[in-house]
Amino acid sequence: MNNVRFSTALHILTLHYYMKDEMLTSDFIAGSMNVNAAIVRKETSNLRKCGLVTTKEGKGGGTMLAKQAKDIRLSDVYNAVRQTSPLGKKNVPNPACPVGKQINTELDILYNKAEEAMVSKLAAVTLEAFCKPII
Repeated sequence: MNNVRFSTALHILTLHYYMKDEMLTSDFIAGSMNVNAAIVRKETSNLRKCGLVTTKEGKGGGTMLAKQAKDIRLSDVYNAVRQTSPLGKKNVPNPACPVGKQINTELDILYNKAEEAMVSKLAAVTLEAFCKPII
């Protein structure tokens, strides 16, 4: 649950929003985030695979938004970086226990409903709307 990938990806995309039409290097982005450029490169690679940024190799290269900020939903960002449930992992209970043998089924239902509600809220916010109050 201490995953920083969503905030990292959102920071990268927000920088791109404000630096429209400029190719941003991983070093530049890393300086804004106060992290190692390797972290930025890893996340921008993932964002590229998900169609949120484009990349250009070599001199004058970098990354930029692949589509307009009004067309990127925060749920797109979440889905690009999602690895595990936001509520965390479940235990492996004793199957002989009357509670243990049933609890993960109920937790799955709860986790799915909670995540669906969160993704629905994120889908209602575009990158453009998120970025407007920042600067």
